[in-house]
Amino acid sequence: MKLIIAEKPSVSKNIAEALKIKGRQDGYLEGNGYIVTWAFGHLLQLYDAKDYDDKMSKWKMENFPFIPPTFKYKVKGDSRNREKPDRGAQKQLKIIQSLMRRPDVEAIISACDYDREGQVIGDSIIYNIGTNKDVYRLLLNEWTPTEVMKGLENIKKNSELKPLQDAGVSRQWADWAIGINLTSVATLKYQKGKGKALNIGRVLLPTLKIIYDRDKEIENFVPENYFKLQATFKTKDEEEYEGIYVEGKEEKFKNKETLEAIQQAMLNKSAIVSDKQVQKKNEYPPFLFNLSNLQGYITNKYKGWTSDKVLKVAQSLYEKKFITYPRTASIALEESLVGKTAKVLETLTEDLPYKDEIKFVKSKRIFDNSKVESHSAIVPTYLKPKKLTIDEEQVYQSIKNRFIMQFMPVAEYEETRIETKINNINLKGLFISKGKVQLVEGWKKVEKVQSKDTLLPLVQVNDKVDLIKHEVTCHVTKPPKYHTERTLLRVMETCGKNYDNNSESEENLNAILSGFSIGTPATRAETIKKLKDVGYISMQNKNLLCTELGRKLVETFPIKDLFNLEFTGRLEKSLSDIEKRNFSKKEFLELIFDFTSKSVEKIKGEKEITINEITTEHKTNEVMGKCPICGHAVIEGLKGFGCSNWKNGCKFVIWKNDKFLATMKKKPTKTMVKSLLKNGVASIKGLTSKKGNKFDAMLRYEKNPDNDYFSWKMEFEK
Repeated sequence: MKLIIAEKPSVSKNIAEALKIKGRQDGYLEGNGYIVTWAFGHLLQLYDAKDYDDKMSKWKMENFPFIPPTFKYKVKGDSRNREKPDRGAQKQLKIIQSLMRRPDVEAIISACDYDREGQVIGDSIIYNIGTNKDVYRLLLNEWTPTEVMKGLENIKKNSELKPLQDAGVSRQWADWAIGINLTSVATLKYQKGKGKALNIGRVLLPTLKIIYDRDKEIENFVPENYFKLQATFKTKDEEEYEGIYVEGKEEKFKNKETLEAIQQAMLNKSAIVSDKQVQKKNEYPPFLFNLSNLQGYITNKYKGWTSDKVLKVAQSLYEKKFITYPRTASIALEESLVGKTAKVLETLTEDLPYKDEIKFVKSKRIFDNSKVESHSAIVPTYLKPKKLTIDEEQVYQSIKNRFIMQFMPVAEYEETRIETKINNINLKGLFISKGKVQLVEGWKKVEKVQSKDTLLPLVQVNDKVDLIKHEVTCHVTKPPKYHTERTLLRVMETCGKNYDNNSESEENLNAILSGFSIGTPATRAETIKKLKDVGYISMQNKNLLCTELGRKLVETFPIKDLFNLEFTGRLEKSLSDIEKRNFSKKEFLELIFDFTSKSVEKIKGEKEITINEITTEHKTNEVMGKCPICGHAVIEGLKGFGCSNWKNGCKFVIWKNDKFLATMKKKPTKTMVKSLLKNGVASIKGLTSKKGNKFDAMLRYEKNPDNDYFSWKMEFEK
């Protein structure tokens, strides 16, 4: 019997389906020589500082720096009360432990995601429980039945993945050391009031600095006037076209008088076509998606999307077996996937109206091992989804369309450039006119990409044309644009190297694949979300802006290396090098712990400055009704509507950020809470379904029979 440990229940279900296992037990499935169980992501978390030493339960400057001699793990904390272990995680760990120790289990297979995080999730469970049995690793890029069976035939010894584990643990321990120490001392040093912390992080601060720098650039921008000279010409066939005056490569002039003098000299003059060039050009489709490009594309195209939401929806599609692994930095596929890709293409395009134009090709643009790091680009699997939510449909179609584009004809257009010279004037420059006509739609047909044709009249070199109009136009230089999630992700992915260039440049690609970046594809969305949550940045439409608190932090916090893209890029590169056996975990952690200790001492020696003051929000103490557990008054607090008898252990509360209500885009209101406490039910209007439809329902908030917590029940009026 072999025990498989998956990262999530949904993935274990996919594995069980592939193995045709139907025997469901409490916390696992069994049959056909396999037991399949699961985690819920991280079942274990690192100790808090106070778990190592009681003195760390209070933040005091003299207690820092604090680096534990060894890092230890415990059951992850309950989301409502971090002081207590999560009951579900605790129960599942005991189930996994009993399965690992079953005499008939001869081998253990970790089937967690094939990345640093997945390696740590599996290894932390297996090695904290402890085992003498052989441990293997199932490495998959998708969860379709075919790939699961193929993967189980090619499992690797888990010891071969030690470098990946070292990189994952190094990242985890480094972020703990920097986060715990610098967040604590920064809060003690620069903040007055309690209840919140000044969050400091290895990835958080350089990302904040990118937004801060752009804001300052816009703030300090001084607009300048520039001028252009535009002329309109008429051919012998009475057709008109426009041209812009250009000297060398310059068409924008700071001196208006220069152009006005040329304009004066042009009065009553004729012109001649001095040169004409017509070129056919190819337009290739954009590369396959990696996660950052997918997030940028979706957040730019659709309203209401964040990069965090794109990742969650992509993860859902992955777990449902419809797309390959989404947390990838690659924009190409491994060369070994040629045959499989051809079959996927055939399956997904059989019903398309333009299927005759689709032709499978083994192209270096698509299949190239040198452009793949750990995981290939995101593509659809051979399974066709029958029913998707609106969100899933938008992400899936984008991935599917991008995939199909690669095998459509190259788009072709004709570009015409006409040079027109004014007769009888000795000018340094001439007038340039450009036209473009789409000849072959090609891959643009997949998403109905519109090409704007700019037509020019048919003229030949030496044709005489009439000069019928000319004017000097005034323009103003524009400031840079604010960062959006799309542009920010681009900078994070390449650590600022050439991010204004074409996103498909070789140099950009090399920066991505070398691991020289801010964070990983898996963590960047989380970083942007956290910056919003802690109040360092805000969002206006699609623009990301630094808040006053974010600005003060950048300008005051003395550890400038943490804002530096190069420094952060080198740390991320070191983690990438640990995976490749080019750098050791021991060296990396020594570097981090030394940096942390020196940073703490530097902050201690700085001047006392307050950059944030927490004012306690006044609680209304308005009574909502009687507590259904103990009968005491339920009052409104900062984070929820809770029982006033909480000090004596009553746990009744309705959180203001209640997750169940949030899925339907609602928050609890005083009216709702009062109705629930008085009548046991509340009528709620304008709830939003997963598909985006509005509906009304009756909600109850009832105590669970087997624990102290409450759950929502939904009813519909008949």
